[in-house]
Amino acid sequence: MPIATSRAVFLDRDGTLNEDPGYIHHRELMKLLPGVGEALRSLKDAGYLLVVVSNQSGVGRGIIPPDELPRIHERMDELLSNWGVSIDHYSLCTHRPEEGCACRKPSPKLLADAAQRLGVALERSYMVGDKPVDLEAGRAARVRGVCLVRTGHGLETERTHGGLANFIGSDLKAVASWILAQEI
Repeated sequence: MPIATSRAVFLDRDGTLNEDPGYIHHRELMKLLPGVGEALRSLKDAGYLLVVVSNQSGVGRGIIPPDELPRIHERMDELLSNWGVSIDHYSLCTHRPEEGCACRKPSPKLLADAAQRLGVALERSYMVGDKPVDLEAGRAARVRGVCLVRTGHGLETERTHGGLANFIGSDLKAVASWILAQEI
């Protein structure tokens, strides 16, 4: 088995990268948060793979048509193309919470599977999100750093689970700056 040498920033989707109006069931509902394009460009320029790890139970609940999910992510990449960047990999759990699957965050499985597939060293990588399950998944995966954004559900998460984060930033731009400073 080859040695994992790449590094990645694992990113929650809704509330971290894009507005979270509830279940995004159509591509036209995909709207990036301010500064996301610039932040991802800076991480990509520094050599990080960009991996979305997201619970998308709306598929399992019948709210999001399964064939629409790729179109939603295609729309995200279209929006990000304004900064010359795209997501390298989408790792998704489409199960309902009550199904008790092994992949739903806070399980680290989405991160571990993506890391194995992409040759990513988890100990050189970061997890960024706005909910407790994001922080818990990053901790369980033993990434180098777990970051909380104050966008989406981030302010509430900071009050209840902020201690799980290595860094808390106002938005993804602040988090990206912190990640890049760790490499100096």
